[in-house]
Amino acid sequence: MLEQLREDIQSVFARDPAARTTLEVVLTYPGVHALIFHRMAHALWRTEFKLTARLVSAFARWLTGIEIHPGATIGKRFFIDHGMGVVIGETAEIGDDVTVYHGVTLGGTTWNKGKRHPTLENGVVIGAGAKVLGPITVGAGARIGSNSVVTKTIPPGATVVGIPGRIIVREQAADMDPGRKAFAEKIGFDAYGVGGDMPDPVARAIHGLVDHAHAMDQRVDEMCEALRKLGSDYCDRKPPELKDDLLETGDAPPAGNS
Repeated sequence: MLEQLREDIQSVFARDPAARTTLEVVLTYPGVHALIFHRMAHALWRTEFKLTARLVSAFARWLTGIEIHPGATIGKRFFIDHGMGVVIGETAEIGDDVTVYHGVTLGGTTWNKGKRHPTLENGVVIGAGAKVLGPITVGAGARIGSNSVVTKTIPPGATVVGIPGRIIVREQAADMDPGRKAFAEKIGFDAYGVGGDMPDPVARAIHGLVDHAHAMDQRVDEMCEALRKLGSDYCDRKPPELKDDLLETGDAPPAGNS
């Protein structure tokens, strides 16, 4: 148990740059305190001293603001950062090197006995305020964004955001079409501000619309070139420019518009 405690403390330094000394971590990190008490409570729970285990768990909750049921199974190097408001249910199973932030709930969706809480495989990271509910599995290395609500099994390595949680695919800006980027900048849409670093299905749909508009713009250019060859000056007239206030999000519409 002492070796496990040493690993738990050392894992803090790997995941929290604010940690300076071992003494500081031992004395001031509520996530470490909660984990120490849970190791004790879980050992009591397994030896049928269930009331004593619940008392230890209740004391840890009062001390740290972190509620971990003594029946929950937690692996090595588990790190709770900040910790206030974390709730981990009885049948939750947590693998090695998992990180959760404050306000996270590993909860159930039924009052029935048996497995009703999530299983987190190795290396999972769950952002602040996220809710992972039901007897689902979150695959190794998966990431769950802050305030997401997840009720379905997540494959390894996936990133999940939103309510309800949806899987997004990481897409690097360098892999995107240069034509799309140039046209997006022309019409005032930041394709990469929305979706380059962490896109979601909405951003993908917008990118599709940008691609379509880019294709139509090219078609219009070809038609204008054909008209010029026929002697028409129709395309010499510049189209109206988009107003700056239309390119900004979150602003109220101009007065008089419905």
